[in-house]
Amino acid sequence: MAKKSAGLLMFRRVSGGVEVFLVHPGGPFWARKDEGAWSIPKGEYASGEDPLETARREFQEETGFQASGEFIPLTSLKQPSGKVISAWALEGDCDAASIRSNTFSMEWPPRSGKQQEFPEVDRAGWFTIPAGKEKILKGQAPFLEELSEILKGRKAKG
Repeated sequence: MAKKSAGLLMFRRVSGGVEVFLVHPGGPFWARKDEGAWSIPKGEYASGEDPLETARREFQEETGFQASGEFIPLTSLKQPSGKVISAWALEGDCDAASIRSNTFSMEWPPRSGKQQEFPEVDRAGWFTIPAGKEKILKGQAPFLEELSEILKGRKAKG
């Protein structure tokens, strides 16, 4: 059975458009990667768990911020790995420089026998949608495109 993940795509309106909040994964594998490495805050969940509750929990664990407000469902995406990501957009704001992430432990350096702790997320940032499409993992880019379409539709109605 394919793994399932759930996450939140926070956005804010700024003069000149919309910005999205993305996180950069921590740990040595991602340390020198930038373009195509960022993600929405997300995490895996098991059968029977509520995906939206998982998304809210993971957002808090990876950023230190609580997410509340109107959660706008986005179309789930199947990743190249086979994992399926459910996501919700959420209008909000937070200080990207003030994130506090939980940590994970792994053997580092490889085959050293030493365990080291790394933050799950080592930094966060606000990006315009075009810049976000450059930063985000390719398999998650459709979330940004869908958000853009949703916001255009809301603007047309308003």
